[in-house]
Amino acid sequence: MISRYPYSMRLLHWSMAALMVSMLCAGLLMVRSLEPWQLTLLNMHKSFGLVAALLIVVRTVNRLRLKLPTPSEPQNRYQSAVANTVHRLLYALMFLMPLTGLLMQYAAARPVDVFGAFRLPAAELTDIQQFAVFRELHGLLAVVFMGIIALHIAGACHHYLSARRR
Repeated sequence: MISRYPYSMRLLHWSMAALMVSMLCAGLLMVRSLEPWQLTLLNMHKSFGLVAALLIVVRTVNRLRLKLPTPSEPQNRYQSAVANTVHRLLYALMFLMPLTGLLMQYAAARPVDVFGAFRLPAAELTDIQQFAVFRELHGLLAVVFMGIIALHIAGACHHYLSARRR
């Protein structure tokens, strides 16, 4: 019986948590106007978005490969269903956020400069309507993501506090 998550899963969890919260905060800061510092932030946001895309693939493979610990406390069906739904939504959003960001760049025919080391090529033609759709979707998903993260944190707090009561 496994009593705690493997180290690799904990490391990926907290790395992704820090990255996702940073990316969401950066996203909120850079959409207000296009000051020079915001353009720098935008380029970093794109680079770290690609890092996030790679990490979620690694995290998913790791999760499928390793055994999860047995829950320390019994959950009713409602709690279990909510926890499973929140986790599935977190994974879906961790995939969809970088994907919609990348599609937005391709629709705008903009290359993605990755930390100045290399560049992902741009699409040949700009499609402003597709850009608008992906930009709106990316923003909407970010708001949903923030809500799901809040639910995840609330669930973790509930789990922690109920374990302390026993």
